[in-house]
Amino acid sequence: MYPAELTAPMAKDLTDHGFQGLTTAEDVSQVLDQQEGTVMVVVNSVCGCAAANARPGAKLAAQNGKAPDQMVTVFAGVDREATDKARSYMLPYPPSSPSIALFKDGKLVHFLERHHIEGRSAEIIAENLKMAFDRFC
Repeated sequence: MYPAELTAPMAKDLTDHGFQGLTTAEDVSQVLDQQEGTVMVVVNSVCGCAAANARPGAKLAAQNGKAPDQMVTVFAGVDREATDKARSYMLPYPPSSPSIALFKDGKLVHFLERHHIEGRSAEIIAENLKMAFDRFC
């Protein structure tokens, strides 16, 4: 577990931009068990690629004309139960932090693992997500 004084600003980076922070397994189930609509889930992390690429890319993508009905986030290494529950919906992909998932009508339809995020600019990540939004949202 990471200290709250370290992670709070990282979590706030997304929640200040319209993402709902999910902190319990029940919160995650309530959102991801929905069978209608679209949901983007950002698995947040303390790593540099979350700060430089994943969070900025997700925020840029959210400004697209088509966007998910809901945008939520769980924080790996902080909210363990919520993160584990979110990852259970992302199978067969292995745990990855950071990562970004898009669900439509309760099904995983697009997924960016860490290796898709690391070393890519926020703009490239945003463009990838925008194409998914245009297709599925």
